[in-house]
Amino acid sequence: MAAASFTTAKFLAPVAARSGGDRAPPLPAIGAASARPRRGAQKTRLRTALAVSSDVLAGNKVVQAAAGHLAVTREEALELYEDMVLGRVFEDMCAQMYYRGKMFGFVHLYNGQEAVSTGFIKLLNQADCVVSTYRDHVHALSKGVPARSVMAELFGKATGCCRGQGGSMHMFSAPHNLLGGFAFIGEGIPVATGAAFAAKYRHEVLKQSSPKGLDVTLAFFGDGTCNNGQFFECLNMAQLWKLPIVFVVENNLWAIGVSHLRATSDPEIWKKGPAFGMPGVHVDGMGVLKVREVAKEAIGRARRDEGPTLVECETYRFRGHSLADPDELRRPDEKSHYAASDPITALKNYIIEKNLATESELKSIEKKIEDVVEEAVEFADASPHPPRSQLLENVFADPKGFGIGPDGKYRCEDPKFTQGTAQV
Repeated sequence: MAAASFTTAKFLAPVAARSGGDRAPPLPAIGAASARPRRGAQKTRLRTALAVSSDVLAGNKVVQAAAGHLAVTREEALELYEDMVLGRVFEDMCAQMYYRGKMFGFVHLYNGQEAVSTGFIKLLNQADCVVSTYRDHVHALSKGVPARSVMAELFGKATGCCRGQGGSMHMFSAPHNLLGGFAFIGEGIPVATGAAFAAKYRHEVLKQSSPKGLDVTLAFFGDGTCNNGQFFECLNMAQLWKLPIVFVVENNLWAIGVSHLRATSDPEIWKKGPAFGMPGVHVDGMGVLKVREVAKEAIGRARRDEGPTLVECETYRFRGHSLADPDELRRPDEKSHYAASDPITALKNYIIEKNLATESELKSIEKKIEDVVEEAVEFADASPHPPRSQLLENVFADPKGFGIGPDGKYRCEDPKFTQGTAQV
């Protein structure tokens, strides 16, 4: 099949060398490029022109703003800034609360990747769905789940969005169509594909289509997921059925402690989209305006019933708490390296440079967010723990829990339970 060139400066902007896993490689020179990496080599990825099937991308459309045209309005810019600051401040507070023993189990933070969550999710409608990973707090916030509900869930309290039963890796909110965070990599992709199928079914079979088009599903996952079977199977099904879904790869080059460059035969994940007949797009995931432009096209295609898109966003998370804690960085040169790529700083500079808002207005937003997050902590800390009777709810088909008797007591506490003679 003939391939059409699909290139734009927005998609191919050079990105600094990535890191952001739980272990970090040495930082090569910014903008360095190499040929396909040899086994075990830690090198920056080769920048190549993107190519998609000319049959897939109608008219070979390219997302590119006209020269001198503002990428966002003042209102849009302030919404993006507020959402990104909320994500950063919330995660910084989570780090503090975890170290103080307020949270238990695993807590995976999202610092440094805010441009992806904000750039995609703030373009969605309420009816659109989001399926996340174990790094799901900020996805929940971007989708509109109140900060107090997310924080209370992290505290394991009954007022959390999952009544304290989900914790850090399993955020869920039916009213916001947040279909869950998933602890195991790849778990969420089939769920997202199913949600997109349901939207297609409502549209074509039940004739419940909206004037705005189909409901869209975003499936977020990391680079480590892209070698799993669910990823390939769902890409195939999504394209076969032309489902309204966008597969969003948040590629920070590390799957826990495994380098993406060592674990993947071809590290350019976006290429896997055209292999299944859908567009594959690469974007600098540290720039919210770049992400937003790509997201507009991908979400628009899905809503117009033109099928799925695979978008690879290269990012890295900030180690330590955030840039506010430079002592947490591993080497002195990392401070300037991260500071130059901070997505929030980049957006702030753009807003001021384009006269979309003043420094004092942005500081007011930051102060408001700090108050919101502090209130969320106070709310979570004062909230009650889930009642003991809730422990076995939603485990079995019986919503009250098979393990709870009519008297409200656990059946396992019956002395005859261990003898197998208890009345159940």
